[in-house]
Amino acid sequence: MRKLLISLGVLLGLVFLQAAPMASAQTVTNQIQNGLCAGSNLQVSANPPPSSCANQNGAQQINDILRHIVNILSALVGVVAVIMIIFGGLRYVTSGGNDTSITSAKNTILYAIIGLIIVALAQIIVHFVLNKIVNA
Repeated sequence: MRKLLISLGVLLGLVFLQAAPMASAQTVTNQIQNGLCAGSNLQVSANPPPSSCANQNGAQQINDILRHIVNILSALVGVVAVIMIIFGGLRYVTSGGNDTSITSAKNTILYAIIGLIIVALAQIIVHFVLNKIVNA
């Protein structure tokens, strides 16, 4: 059990390390876009092309933040669900024919799969609602 917790901690640490550079790159991109939208001296022509500043309103920024939060939480729940499927499989293999252990292992696997389905549906619903709010 101790080895399982240590490997889970290492795995979650790696997930956070992967998520951190994406968030900082997105922050830099947002800062550049906000700087250009605020009016910088980078416009060299008398008639600059129409910018996408009209699209960068408050609702769009909130949409982006919520989308990133949902993506990170979904990734974490997905990782935990896969770990629980593996854990349930190991419990099933090592049950030794005991009916209560087999039932418990099957329930662990079933609930982990249900969790994955709920996370996938939540992703679809949240993205649909956020797109409707911004495009309304």
